[in-house]
Amino acid sequence: MAEWPINDTVSKVFPLYSRANVGEIFPDPISPLNASAGFQHNLEPGWRDAFVDCKVWDHDLYDATVEKNILPAFGSYLYINMSLMRLFGVRVPGMSPEAVDLQYFGDMPGIPSYESEKRDFDENPEFEARAGAWLVEEVIGATDLSEYDADRQDVERIRADRPDMTTLTDQQLRERITSFDYILRPLFKRHIEASLKSGVGLGAVAQIAAAVGRPELALTLVGGIGDVDSTGPSKRMWTLSRSAQAPAVAALFDEGSTDLYSRLSVSTDPAVVAFRHDLDAFLSDWDFRGPAEWEIRAQTWGVKPALALATIDRMRQVGDDEAPDGKGVTRSQEREAAATAIRELLAEDPETSAQFEATLNAAALWLRGRERGRTTAAMVIHEIRLPARELGRRGVEAGALDSVEQIFMLFADELDDYLTDPTAFTEIVREREKSYIKLFDVKPPFVVSEEVPALENWERRSSGAGTILAAGDSIVGVSGCTGIARGRARVLTTADDPSALEPGEILIAPITDPSWTPLFVAASAVVVDVGAPFSHAAIVSREIGIPCIVSATDATKKIPDGALVEVDGTTGTVTIIENAN
Repeated sequence: MAEWPINDTVSKVFPLYSRANVGEIFPDPISPLNASAGFQHNLEPGWRDAFVDCKVWDHDLYDATVEKNILPAFGSYLYINMSLMRLFGVRVPGMSPEAVDLQYFGDMPGIPSYESEKRDFDENPEFEARAGAWLVEEVIGATDLSEYDADRQDVERIRADRPDMTTLTDQQLRERITSFDYILRPLFKRHIEASLKSGVGLGAVAQIAAAVGRPELALTLVGGIGDVDSTGPSKRMWTLSRSAQAPAVAALFDEGSTDLYSRLSVSTDPAVVAFRHDLDAFLSDWDFRGPAEWEIRAQTWGVKPALALATIDRMRQVGDDEAPDGKGVTRSQEREAAATAIRELLAEDPETSAQFEATLNAAALWLRGRERGRTTAAMVIHEIRLPARELGRRGVEAGALDSVEQIFMLFADELDDYLTDPTAFTEIVREREKSYIKLFDVKPPFVVSEEVPALENWERRSSGAGTILAAGDSIVGVSGCTGIARGRARVLTTADDPSALEPGEILIAPITDPSWTPLFVAASAVVVDVGAPFSHAAIVSREIGIPCIVSATDATKKIPDGALVEVDGTTGTVTIIENAN
């Protein structure tokens, strides 16, 4: 049985860790079952493999004294090893530790410098040469995502062959929970490879734009690229939201969200029947998506359709001129105009012109690959979630568990003993769940260096609102997507209740993951506490076509909910125009 809460060992060799990026896809504490059978269990080895496949080092570089080199948990919150990310920047030609910091940290204060932790073996000519060949052949030279497409086909077959969980025995459910390592580890490897490659591409594009005196075009050049998986649900939801405007369907929505799915199911009105048919098709395709979807304990749209319906309800109140496809076309046009401007400036330099075209294509390709790999892996995580939930349902039925979710308080190596005597774990999971829920109130340190602060000293989310900005005050972050928008600030700390966001308002969030994406359609701009131009909020904003500011430290505490604000995505500034009445 592993330690609970989960506190992995800090490496003395690679001592810098951060919530950057991982906080977007895993904003909450990880459950014991997910750590031992799902996300952390498979992403750690997949990430190790990815670094090695990028030719920056071999497996013998990793610190053998710790179990989790890349993705440890402290206080059950996951962290990325930024020492290794910086070392990647050292060994890839054209990259640097500072470039890595910018992509992951943005403009966050208080980050220890690379020089403060630099190791004697960091610079290695042999691996730098290997990484250079990898850069030319596999990053810049890539032309398609055939491996990622093949992965998607494999996973679609797994989903199509999914058995009815209610027909499986307890032992079959238990075996299914731990049966996906064979595919998740390589899926995560490819996802991380695409993430690393897209970072290299983004950095190269930014360098060229800066070199010709147009650094402000860097983000425009990687927006509106199209075919980004994260925006898929938004477009499907938009279509559903237009159908939901039919009088019979709208009347059911207007009655409120309580039992809405059931009321849609029993109606015989042709418009409602058609809407329900399209809704079920959407839920079948995107059943794995939802708040904190990497956490197998989390309820996704397939498990709880009300989450998706609430977002569709917000969208149906948005005018047709806010259609995601329309905004995407605009961003695509802006991208092409920016590329044309750079091409004109490079007209007398054929070598750099060719380099620009190659890096521009690579940046777009690997941004798509990053989201493709991420989405495909999330599909498999859902295949772990479903048998676990069925086992939990049976535990509740037998009186061994208080709720379905308590099954996720078990570690994988406890499953066999649980099947032998479920009641022996009743008090164990009950107590773990109590402490797990309490962990949601702690705010994990954004950076951990050499030593993890004691959990009891971590800041509490419920401790206070912080300093509120007054009219005329500003907060400055990092540009994630250019443009200017003015509207009422809507501070949301979770995507669970999209009904709180009115069309045209500015979404202020701590961090966003794919489940937030549909809210971007209703919002006129997005501001997040942490993040960088490489992060989810920035990528999706550039595709949907709204201003975005990341790394706006404590924006959710400082910006008053309901205040009229102006977001300047170009300068990274949010200004309070007037406070709420």
